[in-house]
Amino acid sequence: MPSAIPTGATISLPPAGKIDPRGHRFGAGVSALLLIVAFVANQPWIVPLVLVSIGVSAAFGLRYSIYGAIWRRIVRIAHLGPAEPEHEYPPRFAQVLGSTALILSLIAFGLGAAAFGWLFALAVAALQTLLAVTGYCLGCRLYFLRWWVPDLVTRIWTRGRPRTQEFAREPIKFG
Repeated sequence: MPSAIPTGATISLPPAGKIDPRGHRFGAGVSALLLIVAFVANQPWIVPLVLVSIGVSAAFGLRYSIYGAIWRRIVRIAHLGPAEPEHEYPPRFAQVLGSTALILSLIAFGLGAAAFGWLFALAVAALQTLLAVTGYCLGCRLYFLRWWVPDLVTRIWTRGRPRTQEFAREPIKFG
C-alpha cells in the first residue's frame, strides 16, 4: 500500500504517535462519502458532522478520531494484520486544512452563499476521495513544504517545539 507520507520525510519531526495508514484512508473514504451524499441530497447539516470528526482528530490527535475508533474495531473483528505505521503529524495537518475548509463552508452556508459552501465541502470531498482511492494525501505532502503554517500548527501541538530542525543552508547548484 502506498504511503501518504514521503519516504524518510519524518526523520526531522518531533516525536509523536504513529497511526495505521489504512485507518486514515478509511476515514477519508467515510468523510468523502458523507460530503457527497450531503451535496447530492442538498443537506448542508451533514457538513458539520464531518467537521466534528475531522476537527476532533486535528485538534486532539488521530487516536481520538471517530473514524479511527470505527477502523480499530474493523481491524479487530476482521482480524486484519498490522500495517506499517506512519507519523501522526502530516495526516493530522491535512485534517487541520480540511477542517478549515469545512469551517469556511459552514460560514458560506450561514451567509446564504450555498454555492461557495458546497465548493469548499466538495473540495474536501475530492481530496478525501483521492486519499481513500489512491493513498495520496495532498495535505500530508503540504506539511513538508517550507512555509510557516505547518511549523505554527506543530508548535501548537508540541507546546512550543519546532516542527523541524534547521533547514539545510547549502546553496542550490544548477547545472
